[in-house]
Amino acid sequence: MYRPRSLTNITSARPNALDNQLLIPRTPHSHCGRAEEAYTDFELQQFGEDDDWRDRHQIQSVPLLSSSASNNFPAEQTTRYRSRGGHYNFNGTGRDKEGEERGKMLMSTLFYNSLLAMGCLCAGFLLFLIYMSYYRPEKLHSYLGIVTENTTISPANLTTSHHNISTGPTDPHLLISYANYTSFPLKPVEYLIECAKLNKGYMSHGDYWQPHKMGVMDTLHPYRVGNEEVCASTITYMLDGKVGLLADLALLAQVAALARERNRTFFVDDTYWNRGKWLDHFMDVRSTQPGPEPGCKAPPPEELVACPRLARHWVVNSRTAKFHLGHTYSNAYEDPYAHQLNRLKPMFKFSEESFYNTIRLNVENTRLVQNARSELQVFSQFDSYIALHLRRGDREPAFYRGDHVPAEKFVEAATTAWSRLSQGKSLEQLTLFVATDSALALREIIDLTSASYTVFSLFQSSNEELRALASPGDYVQKKFDLFHVEERIRATRGMIVDFALLSGMWAKEDNLTPQAVVCTFRYVYFLCYCPNFDRLFLVQMSVNWLL
Repeated sequence: MYRPRSLTNITSARPNALDNQLLIPRTPHSHCGRAEEAYTDFELQQFGEDDDWRDRHQIQSVPLLSSSASNNFPAEQTTRYRSRGGHYNFNGTGRDKEGEERGKMLMSTLFYNSLLAMGCLCAGFLLFLIYMSYYRPEKLHSYLGIVTENTTISPANLTTSHHNISTGPTDPHLLISYANYTSFPLKPVEYLIECAKLNKGYMSHGDYWQPHKMGVMDTLHPYRVGNEEVCASTITYMLDGKVGLLADLALLAQVAALARERNRTFFVDDTYWNRGKWLDHFMDVRSTQPGPEPGCKAPPPEELVACPRLARHWVVNSRTAKFHLGHTYSNAYEDPYAHQLNRLKPMFKFSEESFYNTIRLNVENTRLVQNARSELQVFSQFDSYIALHLRRGDREPAFYRGDHVPAEKFVEAATTAWSRLSQGKSLEQLTLFVATDSALALREIIDLTSASYTVFSLFQSSNEELRALASPGDYVQKKFDLFHVEERIRATRGMIVDFALLSGMWAKEDNLTPQAVVCTFRYVYFLCYCPNFDRLFLVQMSVNWLL
């Protein structure tokens, strides 16, 4: 029988394109591993034009129908059937190298993907912890079993029953110690130092009453026999006399308003006041503003804390007010929808309520103010007047060239106000009340107006008692302590009478009130036009002109 000649003219040239692929016959037992299905579409895409995608072992090198007796017939143990889906590499060992490499690649991919997933989970958990530590630290502490809660209780829920045990922060980092001090209450400058220690460096910009995320700092409140009636939570304003009388009163009015808002008992401390005692001039604030616990006792002076304001017994003075009544206070209580000065109207309302209800004159000063108003009413030809305030002491305006604003400027502003607010009335009907610390300044006003206007001042009073209240000289804050205590008390009474007539404060319904006020206000020289006399504005204005 004729046996076909073996295929010997086999080319090894490479095709230039995939479409010139050499076709290999499909036989059940071919030495080419691709006889059953050739290349897949995916594998064809992996090759480029220059790739040797037809390896040597892919090319038929023996006759298609070789004799089984021939030496070229493949051994039985090395033959494999290439069925669809199979990926066997016939190398005589029976191992699938391509499958092993693919398995290793799969395991590597799974390993790195698992690491990425674990990293994402850890990052998410850290973000959750950061959120909880910033917004819900108490929840985080409870989850971790950490006890950082201190015993400073909300003022609205405090009662005197909390004083039957020693209380204070449980965390030593939150404890304020006064161990280095021997006399209490501390002096105002010492409270300033303590506040400076706590407010150096980073400043919190949270809400005004927002506690620190680590807790509220406070001093210890040890139990003592007889302290059962001590007020549970208080705010105290400490008078020190280092600023003018009206500056102290304006700050006190704001602090008293905060005590009303926070439902805490309000006290006034006059230990270091250089104007006598509070009761020498005003009524006891415990009767005018009794607070949530009428009749409770003031806290021990060693338990007063100037910073932070959330301490159980908070104390404020003119030196530490900058830490509490500054920019943060304005942001918390101003009207955000108003403009310019109207934004401060809520704080003006605080002052108004405090001056009408909390800061009340005692019997002696009420009598003196009424006597002065009665005498002014005799001088005035109508039911109103123009008030002038001239300071000739240590308050020199920075906006004006020279030592002080000339008296002519005050008279000019007063006549302009009278002409605008009292239409139909002549200038001869104008009455001026002059509050000043200088008899020389008053003489200048009289020389300019005596021929046309009526001028009244404590220096001119026909009442000898009122005339004795006139300023003994140009007021200099630093030299006020050089006077004897009785002279300081008398000078303070004169300041109160001047302020009452200048502002219309503590006036009865049938009393005269000023129609306008002319004054120098810190760095601005201006005229206040008050058709119905806005006492509220003048009360807050008094912070900066210091009698």
